[in-house]
Amino acid sequence: MANKGPAYGMSRDVQSKIEKKYDDELEDRLVEWIVAQCGAAVGRPERGRLGFQVWLKNGIVLSRLVNSLYPDGSKPIKIPDAPPTMVFKQMEQIAQFLKAAEDYGVVKTDIFQTVDLFEAKDMAAVQRTLMALGSLAVTKNDGNYHGDPNWFMKKAQEHKREFTESQLKEGKNIIGLQMGSNKGASQA
Repeated sequence: MANKGPAYGMSRDVQSKIEKKYDDELEDRLVEWIVAQCGAAVGRPERGRLGFQVWLKNGIVLSRLVNSLYPDGSKPIKIPDAPPTMVFKQMEQIAQFLKAAEDYGVVKTDIFQTVDLFEAKDMAAVQRTLMALGSLAVTKNDGNYHGDPNWFMKKAQEHKREFTESQLKEGKNIIGLQMGSNKGASQA
């Protein structure tokens, strides 16, 4: 953190590729959603990657966000009265958010690492996690999502089909198109 110097060579190339994945327009949409979901009390960040990182860094805004997706009385994260000032407490708050997001249904591959946010190593990964969380909230449609549902893509949902025994027996009598056709077949 404090002892980290500038990156050179391959490290700088990798870091610049990671930074190019960050989307400023997506940041605006995520900020709008977080404010709509949590209320104006969470404030707004300064524009840009650094402002977004500083806004989320202590984990309080993220904790409020995930808590707002649950009904009253079943909030997964306890939010301290005063924002944590010690580094390990802030990182612990972020880790609690990540655990709650996973419990909510965000896939493990969509979840960022704590240092991605805390040290601003990969803010695009933070955006991906928030997008996955928003998509799940829209898909669940349980009344806890606030904001424009068009901000996020709905996840595909299972559409299970039930067939009766007679329908299954009828299907055995039909020759599917995959079987081919023998009309006009000859050995010539």
